[in-house]
Amino acid sequence: MKKLTLKHVIILCMAFLLPACAGRAPVKHLPDFQPKTFDTTGYRSGISNFLVILDASSSMGKPSTGQTKFTIAREFVERLNRTIPELGQNAGLRTFGHDDTITRKSTISAYGMAPYSTAELAAGLDGIPVPGGSSPMHKALCAAVKDFEGVLTKTALIIVSDGKAMAADTADYATMLKENFGSSLCIYPVLVGDDADGMALMQELAVIGDCGFLSKADDLLTGPAMADFVETVFLSKRIVRKKIKPAVLPKDRDKDGVLDARDRCPNTPRGVSVDTWGCPFDSDQDGVYDYKDQCPGTPLAARVNALGCWILMDLLFEYESADIKPASFPELDNIVTILEKNPNLKIAIKGHTDSRGAEKYNQDLSQRRANAVKEYLESKGISALRLTSEGLGETKPVASNDTDKGRAMNRRVELHPVE
Repeated sequence: MKKLTLKHVIILCMAFLLPACAGRAPVKHLPDFQPKTFDTTGYRSGISNFLVILDASSSMGKPSTGQTKFTIAREFVERLNRTIPELGQNAGLRTFGHDDTITRKSTISAYGMAPYSTAELAAGLDGIPVPGGSSPMHKALCAAVKDFEGVLTKTALIIVSDGKAMAADTADYATMLKENFGSSLCIYPVLVGDDADGMALMQELAVIGDCGFLSKADDLLTGPAMADFVETVFLSKRIVRKKIKPAVLPKDRDKDGVLDARDRCPNTPRGVSVDTWGCPFDSDQDGVYDYKDQCPGTPLAARVNALGCWILMDLLFEYESADIKPASFPELDNIVTILEKNPNLKIAIKGHTDSRGAEKYNQDLSQRRANAVKEYLESKGISALRLTSEGLGETKPVASNDTDKGRAMNRRVELHPVE
């Protein structure tokens, strides 16, 4: 046998290696990153709270453009964290999925909610180094309700995921979260990878969030792109007020006693009391100005209608019955929570119907339904001494009974704080 020289060995090795290399996709390195430092004298926080939900499930271990999706997702969160200035916000990091070596729980709070600290959020992220497990995003969304407990101010929810292999009702949990916190919550999904079904789910979450938008993680990894994202989602520019030229007389067009240059609520109706910024008062902080509020004194976190009245918006009864459907139990449980947090609060439960049917029948039905709500609250430990119930039938409409929409608004149960 002919002896192989070093040259022959090198040629043979190259022959074996070249086919393997030919079929492998080129590795795309993550772009260099230099975080922008925001001048905090020119910015203030545009939000009071934010929560990052990070997908740490096994599908995130799959490759995407030469990196694992989890590597890209963690890098996005890390670069986001390095860019956001600490401006007194509250912050949190929640993860879902998980390798068994980290935790057997389907979702955990890796950090917060707490006053935002770049270093502490980074430490929380370091505790989730690898992905694994299933993809229970819906459980993380459900747990976010607890994370946001007591939060009634502007909040950003950042969801970083490939959107794959999620439960069919994931979007329903996002809807529940949005309904709980209303306009104070904006949802910003950040898609990792390019799975079509995952993109469809993440886009649906953005639509549910209403005031947020969908982004792709790959598009936000550079310093300038991340700075634009942070400025849009997290910051507001401080208003630089120009000096009024002496020749120009200051105006107060809505005659509320606050000059237009300072008035944040122009066109306030005449005679309405306003604060120093020209905005009408909202004493009970329910989102309805006092001059429109027909039900003052609503407790915090109560859901109100356009008139400022505390109503059970999703309360469902069996047809022509006072039996409460189980789908309404979560809303009633929220009332229990509010009453437990306000132990001196007493409420009057008032049932209403539309005008269809006999007046006496409507009166009786509204009383029975008000009683049903009272009995449910009592069954959850609320003292009967704190509750009264009254049926008002069709006598107190809040909308026209000539349309389906108006009749639906009139069929309601209202809760009124009692002095």
